[in-house]
Amino acid sequence: MSQKTPLGRARGLGSAHSGAKHFWRQRLTAIALVPLVIWFVTSLVARSTGTYEEARAFFSQPLAAALMLMLIGAGFVHLKLGVQVIIEDYIHGESTKLALLILNTLYCAAVGLLAALAVLQLFFAG
Repeated sequence: MSQKTPLGRARGLGSAHSGAKHFWRQRLTAIALVPLVIWFVTSLVARSTGTYEEARAFFSQPLAAALMLMLIGAGFVHLKLGVQVIIEDYIHGESTKLALLILNTLYCAAVGLLAALAVLQLFFAG
């Protein structure tokens, strides 16, 4: 026996089957962020009294640049997914919801790209 309503069966509408994918993406980015944030904070504390040139030299190292790019990527994907859930749960107007979801995606992509370009600029300038 189906759990769908008669109208749902007639239209063929049902679950989008995207909830599990979203759930796992958010959890995996959270897990990835734990060691990356620990690395970032310890690197920041160790270089807190350094100059711009020292920071530039640090990010010219391939490992430091790669870890920073991973932090930026995982951080902005995690941010996008988290804000998306908030928008979907608390915004009820469909046009407003769609506009906010588009803005969320564009914002995370644009700021993430700018942050990645800044790290790449430091990497290639060093």
